Amino acid sequence: MLSFILAAVVVLMTQSEINLYSSCFHFHINLWAYVVVCALVWVFCLHSVGVYHRHVMGDGCQLNVLLFKGAVFAGLMICAFEFILNIYVSLLSTVLELLCALLVTMVVRLAVRQFVLFKRKRGTYSYGTVVVGSLEGIEHALQFLSRKSQLNYHAIAVCPIGLDAQTGYVKAVDVTAEFKQRIREICGRDIATLPYCKNFAERAVSMGVQTVMVTDVMHRFSDNFNTFVLDVEAMNLEVALITSAVDVSGHETNIRVIQGSTVMTISLPQYSPWAMFKKRVFDIVVSLVALVGTAIITIPVAIAIKVTDRGPIFYTQTRVGRRGKPFKMIKFRSMVVNADKMKAELAEESGQKGRFIFKMKNDPRITPVGKFIRKFSIDEFPQFLNVLRGDMSVVGPRPPLPEEVAQYNQTYATRMLVKPGITGPWQVSGRSNLSEEESEALDVTYVQNWSMLGDVVLLFRTVGAVLTHKGAY
Repeated sequence: MLSFILAAVVVLMTQSEINLYSSCFHFHINLWAYVVVCALVWVFCLHSVGVYHRHVMGDGCQLNVLLFKGAVFAGLMICAFEFILNIYVSLLSTVLELLCALLVTMVVRLAVRQFVLFKRKRGTYSYGTVVVGSLEGIEHALQFLSRKSQLNYHAIAVCPIGLDAQTGYVKAVDVTAEFKQRIREICGRDIATLPYCKNFAERAVSMGVQTVMVTDVMHRFSDNFNTFVLDVEAMNLEVALITSAVDVSGHETNIRVIQGSTVMTISLPQYSPWAMFKKRVFDIVVSLVALVGTAIITIPVAIAIKVTDRGPIFYTQTRVGRRGKPFKMIKFRSMVVNADKMKAELAEESGQKGRFIFKMKNDPRITPVGKFIRKFSIDEFPQFLNVLRGDMSVVGPRPPLPEEVAQYNQTYATRMLVKPGITGPWQVSGRSNLSEEESEALDVTYVQNWSMLGDVVLLFRTVGAVLTHKGAY
């Protein structure tokens, strides 16, 4: 509210629109009253789009998208408010109010977010969590949480469970000394055990638990899971699930009751013909603009590559596109001519043999010019030609090699359902600094969650990733 009030007052005073009058109801409106009402609308709209959800605070990209969406809704409501009272405030002033308020709010949230993330590294501003599942599932979840500190879950208890073979119901499982030792090694401390019992939810609340994380054993849509979740949520506890990257929870659902039978249908609207047409138009427009706009860079780079070692300017390599269709990917050559022959030997020396994504720092195959163009991702500019040909998209998973595709498991193979992209979640999230597991999860998640707005956000994030050179080698 203070951000909006500050922005609105400055704009209205600058625009000399401080004497407000309602032509409909014939009364003068105090400037501060008008600004406070608009600020309340501003906060209401931000709340309605989820800006104040606790899990959004630490995610800058997601937060800024929601802030923009809330600003659009606030603009519509403020215009409606001014129309009803027939208050003359110019459209320019209203737009400037919203833009300034959005900018100030983003800056304030950036400062708050940095403070929160700083404190989370020291164990504060996190949510007390009890991890429920098999002994193996609990270990996996705690390892996951130790790597993903930004998730702000702080494990304070574990609840080992199993299934009764005769009844099929959930039962408590005893904790072994070996299990306690492994937990101590993962977390660096002892964690309490909360037995599975009828008053589980009450005991969890008394321990300060805010989130119940279910790892396995209790599968979704089962009676065991549904009754457990109902009991937990009735105590105002949040339920968190560690699911597969291809989980259907994010799909558009529709429930129908047909002659006493309940049928739930699921779909991904971004794969409709209209959505795919929009993505193709987006790819063509962005590629044409990029090819023309980067000509001032690409032409000197092409000359430098040719002059330095007299080798070919472009490097083409067989990659696998959507649904397994192979194509020739074009890049500026950044390595020596016989780089592919050296790959197997270097992969074995660096301990990356058999890994999907082969990257190494100080790669001896990279030429001096190649080191420069890789640092700023200039070597990938010719791939816009692949986009125009329809082999690739501007945004999507990394284009894989045929030998990599041959090693994909059932889950990771789903990344082949979309066109590979020049940039994507892998490129903006750390690139070569990511582990193999993290890289795979980002690609698979994109298949289910991509949208036009999300692609635009990834493009802007790509600019930041290129300028910081994070993971680029």
